Amino acid sequence: MPGAPVAEAVLAGLRPRVEALAAAGRPPGLGTILVGDDPASARYIRVKQDRCADLGIAAPHQHLAGDAGQDDLVAAIRAFNQADEVDAMLVQHPTPAQIDYESALLAMDPDKDADGLHPLNMGRLAMSMPGPVPCTPAGIEALLAHYQVPVAGRDVVVLGRGTTLGRPLALLLTQKRPTADAALTVVHTGVPDWPAHTRRADVVVAAAGVPGILRPEHVRPGAAVVSGGVRYEGRRLLPDVDESVAEVAGWITPRVGGVGPTTVAMLLANAVTAAERRRA
Repeated sequence: MPGAPVAEAVLAGLRPRVEALAAAGRPPGLGTILVGDDPASARYIRVKQDRCADLGIAAPHQHLAGDAGQDDLVAAIRAFNQADEVDAMLVQHPTPAQIDYESALLAMDPDKDADGLHPLNMGRLAMSMPGPVPCTPAGIEALLAHYQVPVAGRDVVVLGRGTTLGRPLALLLTQKRPTADAALTVVHTGVPDWPAHTRRADVVVAAAGVPGILRPEHVRPGAAVVSGGVRYEGRRLLPDVDESVAEVAGWITPRVGGVGPTTVAMLLANAVTAAERRRA
């Protein structure tokens, strides 16, 4: 099922909030930092900037050279920390090999963390405290809720344990609320018989970042399948879920236009919420 209708519903809810903030003094500001010239990363930045423009969100941007060092990135982050017009920010991932992305996150004001990946915000998520939620997990929960895919009390398996998707999604979907509250299992490629887990699941979320890893024989007929993990080869997007899985799944996200639009929508939602909190 496509993510665009879900994203549009989220963005429609954000519009009056953005207008209210602008009327009270200035619009929300989402700062973006890109290191290098990776084509996929540059496209993601443009998509985010276009969505900001559509909603009236300011989008200051810092583009650092591909050979920029750790100190250069930290300086850019600290400049956005101090900028009053920046309510939230992100560093586009992946970064070049010389950059320690996790260490750079520590330089960020956690209350301006639009991606929800700062260690403090991951801790807030683990304890069900208010704070920015990682965008792709939040978008997946919204997708499942929008299409009325039952999650509460159901057997959900997440294939992948990464800090941007698999791990925070597990924390999110085990929280006690109607669109979560799942019986959740996290497996990964280091588990010798991970398909034994995915084959029994009511919902499978592929988040391994291994193209085509999830195939029809790994899915129970009629199960819901979310393709979360992707990898790029040049301009070609390669999802974790092989297209043939659609032959057995009862509900499945498309290869393109599934989780991506909801991820961007949740990023903007985090930015607007950060702006509201800063001005409360």
